[in-house]
Amino acid sequence: MKTSLQVPFPMTTSLQDNVKWLQDQLGKSSDVYYRQLEIGAYPETNSVALFYIDGLVQNDILNEHVTKPLLTAHENASYWQQDICFHDLLCQSITISELNLSKEGTAVLAALLGGNTILIADGYDEVIIAGTSGWDKRAIEEPQTQTVVRGPKESFTEDIRTNTSLIRRKIRSPDLRFISLRIGRYTQTEVIICYLEGIADERVVTEATSRLERIDTDSILESGFIEEYIEDVTYSPFPTIMNSERPDAIAAGILEGQIAILVDGTPFVLQAPVTFFSFLKSSEDYYQRFDIATFIRAIRYISFFISMLLPSFYIAITTFHQEMLPTTLLISLAAQREGVPFPALLEALLMEVTFEVLREAGVRMPRVIGSAISIVGALVLGQASVQAGLVSAAMVIIVSFTAISNFVTPALNMAVAARLIRFGLMLLAGTFGLFGILTGCMAILIHLASLRSFGVPYLTPVAPLAVSSFKDTLFRVPRWLVGLRPFTRSNTTRNKPYDKPSPPRRDRF
Repeated sequence: MKTSLQVPFPMTTSLQDNVKWLQDQLGKSSDVYYRQLEIGAYPETNSVALFYIDGLVQNDILNEHVTKPLLTAHENASYWQQDICFHDLLCQSITISELNLSKEGTAVLAALLGGNTILIADGYDEVIIAGTSGWDKRAIEEPQTQTVVRGPKESFTEDIRTNTSLIRRKIRSPDLRFISLRIGRYTQTEVIICYLEGIADERVVTEATSRLERIDTDSILESGFIEEYIEDVTYSPFPTIMNSERPDAIAAGILEGQIAILVDGTPFVLQAPVTFFSFLKSSEDYYQRFDIATFIRAIRYISFFISMLLPSFYIAITTFHQEMLPTTLLISLAAQREGVPFPALLEALLMEVTFEVLREAGVRMPRVIGSAISIVGALVLGQASVQAGLVSAAMVIIVSFTAISNFVTPALNMAVAARLIRFGLMLLAGTFGLFGILTGCMAILIHLASLRSFGVPYLTPVAPLAVSSFKDTLFRVPRWLVGLRPFTRSNTTRNKPYDKPSPPRRDRF
């Protein structure tokens, strides 16, 4: 079934027919304002219908630059008696910078729903669209999910034009391109593809545009809707598209050859293509010294694998491979588990599920009491469980350290992937021991090697091997040593190789 925005309707020269069609499309909505004006020396022939939607227009601009000039035009009657097209005189009277004309009814209706003011003149089939859109929007604030100690403290907002301007401020190049699309039969959400011409792979841009144009759905309310439609692999816990609310991170990705996808109504911008290693990088890695960034990045990788594997190793060793533990530690663990009625696997699952419930409760609770509930709940439940003999103290330590390690991962969607995989590995460890963990890790590695993100292998530069790209993967070298961009096939360089400033010689002083 087609919606009103998909049914073509050519505007006619009859003012009443055009007005009736618009009113039929919009129904009797109380926020749609309609006014008919009689303008000029011949009001019987110079009638204009004005449409706008309250709350989507800037009333001061509408009154000052559209309504007022039209209502005061009769003061110069001789001007209206000149042999000049009445439609052209209307356009000259409106003192607004953004002015468009259209003969297509669907385009006129879409512009009206987008916050513009529509003027329909009697006897003309060309409708005037005045750019008066404007509504209350959130100010630019500090990012909530991707905070840094050193670096910009600004984030995207829900207004797409504010977001494009933030990117423009970072990349002041005439090669920066924005491709605008409308997706959603009812929401008509504006989606913009942003890339740097000459840097981004044209095949990636073409593929992204094609995937977006193929989307046929009722609504797009957030960038997550778009992500599910265009991602390469659906049934995988690992994300193949990154999202960020930091303009500096998105601008850096565009300069690397990636594309950005902005969706109106959300502060989270999508970024592709990406690799597995992209999700373990942070913007702050490039604002610190390279040796500090390398150290922090190493901690990040270690924490990621701890969050995924630590409970599984504990279950496997305490259940099947006790001989791998030192005698003293084995005796200590055996003493702690003496009164625990559950096997290690069930004990770990119980604690993990409890912690996930507390985590979700902390997120959903009001912000004032959410953090207190999660912290107090974890402490009280953990201590009470140990005293009641339901779980061992060692298990509480393992689960707590696993949760803390999970918070180190910069990208939330990759951290969630580690949480999901953790449960599967725990079941394998409780069933087959270390052999089950090894089998699970091999399956994960094979799965990662099979993934693609807009044609880019997910494990690049490890598989396929690209030694030149290792300068900014597992570690970070000084910026003057990093040459080629990773996500472009044109082999363009960021800077001249080894363009390092030389200190002055002592004899120059």
